[in-house]
Amino acid sequence: MISDGAPSAAQPVIELIDLHKIYRVGTELVYALRGTSLKIFENEYVAIMGPSGSGKSTMMNILGCLDVSTKGIYRLRGQDVSRLSQSKLARIRGRQIGFVFQSFELLGRTTALKNVELPLRYSRTRHRRRRALDALERVNLADRAHHRPNQLSGGQKQRVAIARALAQQPAIILADEPTGNLDSATGEEIMDVFDTLYAEGQTIIIVTHEDHIAEHCRRVIKLKDGQIVVDTSRSPGGPPATPDEAPTDADRPGAAVS
Repeated sequence: MISDGAPSAAQPVIELIDLHKIYRVGTELVYALRGTSLKIFENEYVAIMGPSGSGKSTMMNILGCLDVSTKGIYRLRGQDVSRLSQSKLARIRGRQIGFVFQSFELLGRTTALKNVELPLRYSRTRHRRRRALDALERVNLADRAHHRPNQLSGGQKQRVAIARALAQQPAIILADEPTGNLDSATGEEIMDVFDTLYAEGQTIIIVTHEDHIAEHCRRVIKLKDGQIVVDTSRSPGGPPATPDEAPTDADRPGAAVS
């Protein structure tokens, strides 16, 4: 069952319809996703959670156009990307999806500014330097633009990674365990950055196994055995809403799957 709390005229940024992902391991079939359906709308702040083997990494790869489903439909900003070629998926990744990874993925021999500018070079974006500087300013790191990664703290490295994700002005930011390599205090600082970006209108999806990270998000989706078993909204910093407290159609865009 899918319930959609968004106004009828709203167009979801992400729409999954009866998505399946099946891997062959030797002679066995592994069902990573089993008929998942989901809608995420503009300016949602979503945590995707689940134990090892739940399907959350598979879902992240499909949402990020790093992989495709075995069957079902994935629409990104209304475009069905379910069966596109790898080259077309790469173009969509470069234009519409900003990635933030646990391990930062920065080039060690170049500056923060050039790390942020790099994906803009691949896409031949104009005014790359200005866009990169603007992105660093958004994460309060413009004063470290000419520092190399070995001159930055772990939190600063992750902010460079977030700036790099922002530079393409993506439809969504997809963050995979973005605080996993950081101490708890620095991790909270990074989540404060995501909180600010959400307040500015950015759509953010965070894959995490940590409850205190999910508490920053306004919607929590939990997977088990390849299916969505929980899809709840929460007030900022509060517990998940009970059914009686769940937002009305006008309050909360999104979908619940059971």
